[in-house]
Amino acid sequence: MCGIVGFNGYRQAAPILLEGLSKLEYRGYDSAGLAVRNGTADVELVKAKGRLRALYEKTNGGMAMEGTLGIGHTRWATHGEPSETNAHPHCSDDRNVVAVHNGIIENYKELQEKLLRNGYRFYSQTDTEVAVKLIDYYFKKYKGGPVDAIARAMMRIRGSYALAVLFKDCPDEIYVARKDSPMVIGLAGDETYMASDVPAILKYTRSVYYIGNREIARLGKGTAEFFNIDREPVEKEPTEIKWDAEAAEKGGFEHFMIKEIHEQPKAVRDTINSAVTEEGTIDLSALQFTDEMIRNISNIQIVACGSAYHVGVAGQYVFEDLCRIPVRVELASEFRYRNPILDPDTLVIIISQSGETADSLAALREAKERGVRTLGIVNVIGSSIAREADHVFYTMAGPEIAVATTKAYSAQLICIYLLAIRFAAVRGNITEEKAAEMIAELRTLPDKIERILEDKERIQWFAAKFSTARDIFFIGRGIDYAITLEGSLKMKEVSYIHSEAYAAGELKHGTISLVEDGTLVIGSLTQKELYEKTLSNMVECKSRGAYLMGLTNYGNYSIEDTADFTVYIPRTDPHYTTSLAVIPLQLLGYYLSVTKGLNVDKPRNLAKSVTVE
Repeated sequence: MCGIVGFNGYRQAAPILLEGLSKLEYRGYDSAGLAVRNGTADVELVKAKGRLRALYEKTNGGMAMEGTLGIGHTRWATHGEPSETNAHPHCSDDRNVVAVHNGIIENYKELQEKLLRNGYRFYSQTDTEVAVKLIDYYFKKYKGGPVDAIARAMMRIRGSYALAVLFKDCPDEIYVARKDSPMVIGLAGDETYMASDVPAILKYTRSVYYIGNREIARLGKGTAEFFNIDREPVEKEPTEIKWDAEAAEKGGFEHFMIKEIHEQPKAVRDTINSAVTEEGTIDLSALQFTDEMIRNISNIQIVACGSAYHVGVAGQYVFEDLCRIPVRVELASEFRYRNPILDPDTLVIIISQSGETADSLAALREAKERGVRTLGIVNVIGSSIAREADHVFYTMAGPEIAVATTKAYSAQLICIYLLAIRFAAVRGNITEEKAAEMIAELRTLPDKIERILEDKERIQWFAAKFSTARDIFFIGRGIDYAITLEGSLKMKEVSYIHSEAYAAGELKHGTISLVEDGTLVIGSLTQKELYEKTLSNMVECKSRGAYLMGLTNYGNYSIEDTADFTVYIPRTDPHYTTSLAVIPLQLLGYYLSVTKGLNVDKPRNLAKSVTVE
């Protein structure tokens, strides 16, 4: 949510800033703005409500704004309605300080009252304006310079933030600071780039610095100096981004979402290969996870949000069945507030695509404060969760641009499978022969996903048939329930059709009263021992007028006696069916959105990375 970009060099800044903001549109926003400085002249501010196109037209693609230094922002409203007044950048009364901000300042009312008593006035409804004027207040009161003023403000601000700040007295510098919101800095010759996510600067450099929590940076032309909150210099080494700019482009596909759906075989294959040796064994040495640590685990808590939480639900079934370890799956937003009971041998697994999800990061810190071991499953190298977790398992999904996750979800599942197989083998719950067999089957998943994608036209036809649906119900049992949770979320996210997922046995306990003539009910039936029970629940729905779609394995052709439409997936180990069954459901959500003419990659009200609570 929200996006920040910055540039300091010798080229015209505004076109570069606009291009960078366009790479961050997937994060979700409702307004945008630029602040550009031409030498010692006053900072020029231009803001626009709505899509980035409005700002582009207002500035003639940036060409109307002179200057070689600037910052830009796409805003997702948290304080104050979407408007030009509330859009970033914001400035102090005399434009001594100009800044953009991601995050939420929790004590902004308290700080605003302090500033009002000291003669400041406020023109917007935002918490960001308070931060800008607080920095200005400390800059003028203590005369210690930009780093000192920002550090003093950071000590007073409660909440999360990534700040990019311009000072009137420093015409050739950008200052940045962060706490719990992402920020990345890249250098290329005599040019400096900064952004809230890598895709915005990937065209110019793949060597980046991740500014640490509660740190400040001074960005010159091709230079970056880092300081902690005590104003002491901090040495940093750059990180090399392995994927290139082309990976963040559409590559001939109509939307990022369908491109990323088709990239799942590669994401799955690359994630498998990152931890499976040529000999076919699982190597977790990169995670620094020893066999002794694995044997000492008494229970596992999987903590996540959204689709990552659904990975955790599937993971609960896999871990408990293979490893016989008690597993609890918790929404990150609930975990941190329920005073969780964690014994010293608990393993807390935090799953997050961005590695910056606010609630998940807070849950990680809660677990660490209680002295338990933590493992992060993330897609972004150098992200906050990756840096702070005791162990990190990187998904090899590459950049994911569409708001609705597909390939990151699939790569996270692979991490869960690999961990469960290794844990089970080390603890003696499965034999080495069984582990080898499961690893061999795991390696077949990319090809099986490709087979499902080859049949996508049938899903497209079916989506056109149900584009006017108002309510859709997903049902399943066991791992199939985990599958339906993600299928239902995809439906809601991109097609705006109301959908719900239920453990099939719960259908009779109230929900079946909502089923009427023409209601679409989608049943997932991939688990052999639960097949007949779920089929029976589908029959109950059909008798009340429902239209049935079945999702099952090749060979279960008797389902056609009951279901009106059936999608088949290749057979695999029952623990892995989530990886295959989710593909048709992703496609269904996508094609329904396309049929309805919606914005597939940027659904309304949603953001790619939820970095505020």
